[in-house]
Amino acid sequence: MSAAPLALYRRSLGNFRDTMTIVNRRFAVRPPRYPKVLWSVWLLAWALLTVAIFLRLDAGAGAMRGEWSPGFVRFTDFFTQFGLGGWYLIPAALCLVAANLTDWRGLSRQGRMLVYNWTCFAFLVLCAVGLSGLAVNLLKYGIGRARPLYFDSFGVLSLHPFAMDARFAGFPSGHATTMGAIFGILLLLFPRRWYVALAVTACIASTRVFVGAHYPSDTVAGFGLGLAFAIVSGLVFARLGFIFGQTRSKLPVRKRTFRLAPSHAPRGTVSIAGQADPVEGGQIGADRTQTH
Repeated sequence: MSAAPLALYRRSLGNFRDTMTIVNRRFAVRPPRYPKVLWSVWLLAWALLTVAIFLRLDAGAGAMRGEWSPGFVRFTDFFTQFGLGGWYLIPAALCLVAANLTDWRGLSRQGRMLVYNWTCFAFLVLCAVGLSGLAVNLLKYGIGRARPLYFDSFGVLSLHPFAMDARFAGFPSGHATTMGAIFGILLLLFPRRWYVALAVTACIASTRVFVGAHYPSDTVAGFGLGLAFAIVSGLVFARLGFIFGQTRSKLPVRKRTFRLAPSHAPRGTVSIAGQADPVEGGQIGADRTQTH
C-alpha cells in the first residue's frame, strides 16, 4: 500500500475511533434526563387516527383507484419520488464519509465547527430516516397488507404475513415513513415553521394514495412512525449535546451554534436552552485532544 492511501486509511480509522470515544464519554458523563414525553398518549392518538382513516377513507380510496385523471396521476407520481429514502440517506452517508476522511486538526476553528455541524446533521438524518426505514420494512412485510392496486382481487383488508411479496407490503407506507422522519427533523430544527414542514411532507406522503400504492391509513401510520423515530433521535442527540440542548419539559431545542453555513458569531455564544454550548470554541478538537 502506497504512502498516501495508507495515511488516508489511518486518518479515517483514527477519526472513527476518536468519534466513538467522544460519544461513549458523553453517554457516560451525561445522565439520561429526557423530557417526559407522553408516548402512550401519542401512540393512542396515532392508533385512533389510523383506525378512523381506515374506516372512513380506505374503501373509497380503493374503489377510486384508476379513476384519477392521467395528468393528476403524473403530477403526483413526480412528487411521490421525493418520499424515497435514498434522496436523504445517500447525501447523508456521503457527508459522513467525507467528514471521516477530513483532517480535522488541519482546519481552522470555524472550519472545524462547520464540519462538526454537518457531521451531526448527517448522522441525525441517517438515524431518523434510516432506522425508521428498517422498522417500516420489517412491519410492512410482517403484516402483509395487500396494496390498493389489488383492491378488486383482495379487498381493503387482506393480510398475508411474511409473504415477502411487494403486492403485500402496504402497511405502513415506506414513503410516508420517510416523510414523517423528515418532518420530525424539520420540526426540531425549525419549530416556528412546523406548519410549513407539515404541509409539504404530508402532501408528499399523500401522493402514495393517488398513485395507487397505498391506502390512506397506510400513509398515516407510516408518517407517525417516521415522526416518532425522528423525535427519539433528537432526544438522544440532545443528551449527547449534538445539535440540540437538553430541556426537562419539552422537546430538544436547537443550539445557536448549530449552523450549516459559515458564521461570524461572537465568542461565548449561549445556546437557546440557556446553557453554554458544549461545542463552542471547537469542542470537537478539544474532545479529540483528550483522547490522545
